[in-house]
Amino acid sequence: MTAELPRARPREPAALALEALLPGVARGPRRDGVYALWLTVRVALDFSLAPPLPERAARRRVAALERRLASLTLPAPLRRALSATVAEMRGADPAATAIALAQLVAPARETLGADAGDAIAQAARVARTSAP
Repeated sequence: MTAELPRARPREPAALALEALLPGVARGPRRDGVYALWLTVRVALDFSLAPPLPERAARRRVAALERRLASLTLPAPLRRALSATVAEMRGADPAATAIALAQLVAPARETLGADAGDAIAQAARVARTSAP
């Protein structure tokens, strides 16, 4: 008997919007911040896949995200917000992840600009509508 594997999520507009911001941002904390948001969005949206990720895979993805974010130089408000988002993601609950993404909008907009905030808001809407 074979278990159904989670289907890969098509390229999300929020992730594409953050990718498009990267070339225009100079090196430093702002660029690292956009990259950190891109990584976080990719992991967060995977929690709303159908069928859901196995628990072990979800834990590994969050741990890998946490390790990668620790090595980046981020503006302080964004670092605090990302820490809170990752803490919510540890539970692997799609609804909690959607709320955590929504709470990331203001710090992203404050530190990285309106385009980054809009991309995160779009990711939060996608996570909210696709959460079981």
